[in-house]
Amino acid sequence: MPTAPYPHNNVMIRKLESNFKLTDEEKLALQEVPVHIVDIKSNQDFVKIGDRPTQCCVILEGFSCVYKLTMEGKRQIMALHVPGDIPDLQSLHLDIIDINIATISNCKVGYVQHDDLYDLFKRHPRLNDAFWRQTLVDAAIFREWLLNIGQREAYTRIAHIICEIVLRLKAVGLADDQTFMMPVTQAEMADATGITPVHMNRVLQALRNDDLIRGKRNQVYIPDWQKLVKAGEFDPMYLHLVP
Repeated sequence: MPTAPYPHNNVMIRKLESNFKLTDEEKLALQEVPVHIVDIKSNQDFVKIGDRPTQCCVILEGFSCVYKLTMEGKRQIMALHVPGDIPDLQSLHLDIIDINIATISNCKVGYVQHDDLYDLFKRHPRLNDAFWRQTLVDAAIFREWLLNIGQREAYTRIAHIICEIVLRLKAVGLADDQTFMMPVTQAEMADATGITPVHMNRVLQALRNDDLIRGKRNQVYIPDWQKLVKAGEFDPMYLHLVP
């Protein structure tokens, strides 16, 4: 007897379908995957280096980040994750986690047992390809972030990452052409882009002065998308979005 659908799985389905065309049968199978939902407050680690997980986590609401620390305690944020993302998908094949994952805002996180995913892939082999494709897209984003931090000026760097977040949110229905929510502090953006918080403040002010971004608190408004794309040298190819 089939189980009742889990409505929170829909954001995961939208994310997968942004990179891989799913059939109706596959979407129904994904809706029936059991998910244990947990509310986690902001600035909390929910996956730590050295963990040996038996489950993956799906970001259902809010923003999270992947980070590592130096011996001196300096933090490098290596990825930002939005609803629909599965930041520890590699745990399906790696026994030990080598990253920390923390909430940036208050989050709703869904935990899916590895065994349930293995069973899903046996019954629907194409879904194995869909999830594997997600890890490849994550790797493509990592490569673009490496180029961003290593070679682009801070002004271009920040414009680029804003463009990326907009498209990733649009892919799961959480942004329109000009307005979106981005609950990331200046300090967190600084840790993600390799500059100091003071420099980050100056760059954001420059972007506002050039009318590339507007907004208050966590809401961001983009007056001219093409102008922001040009400023960020942004080419969305690496996101591998399906039209």
